[in-house]
Amino acid sequence: MKPITAEAPRGSIACVGVGMTLGSHLTPLARSHIQQADVVFTAVSDHVVALWLERMHPDVRSLHGYYGHGKSRMITYKEWVSVMMAEVRAGKRVCGVFYGHPGVFAWSPHKVIELARSEGYLAHMEPGISAEDCLYADLGIDPGRFGCQHFEASQLLLYERRIDPSAYLVLWQAGLVGDLSLTRFSTGAAYRRVLVQRLAEDYPLDHQVIVYSAPTLPIQQPEIVRVALRELPEVAMTAKETVVVPPAIPLKQNLAIRAVLEALDAEAARLPT
Repeated sequence: MKPITAEAPRGSIACVGVGMTLGSHLTPLARSHIQQADVVFTAVSDHVVALWLERMHPDVRSLHGYYGHGKSRMITYKEWVSVMMAEVRAGKRVCGVFYGHPGVFAWSPHKVIELARSEGYLAHMEPGISAEDCLYADLGIDPGRFGCQHFEASQLLLYERRIDPSAYLVLWQAGLVGDLSLTRFSTGAAYRRVLVQRLAEDYPLDHQVIVYSAPTLPIQQPEIVRVALRELPEVAMTAKETVVVPPAIPLKQNLAIRAVLEALDAEAARLPT
């Protein structure tokens, strides 16, 4: 008769966000996932942030070595999933650490959680403060006032998307706009001219737009540049810059719907209470 042994440990994965600004945005739950993991994988590139993570855990492994010159980022992201899942399958508690919110403009965290769950492992995503959250605070924007549309900049060009110029328009990864190869980390002014050409269908060329970048260190300030739409191609950008286009026209009342609602209000007022 074989001796009774404890069940083999099951692996798990938690993908957490450390926010945008070093230290100040980390939630207690995210910190707990990092500290209790057997192994921590990190996609953060800043050396200071990496050292900060290493103070919290003895086994922090950078994922940035999987990038390569001329190599598709999608290949890199799939490799990230594979290396994290290898440790999960080995029975380890794995924590993946990402900038901002791990589910915002991040393919690998969603994919590794989907794959882990499909194989029966525990998988969890812990939200973090994203660049979007910082943008609202730093630019004084309330998305509920006029509405807010968000597009990845290249997606806006490659697909037929509707723009509502009475709402805010937020374009992510504008510095990569038009990169069909997924191998570059910035594209030039010529590509941004194509973006301006598309935006000019809905906005005047003298309409002021904002180029925004959130700070990543407490000693930094947000980078905020305001230019006319026609000048946008000349602004240097990388993947971290976000373009914000404020509303260009006022909200237009829907008089037909207002009439329906007023009729409902009148009917409700006549009913006995």
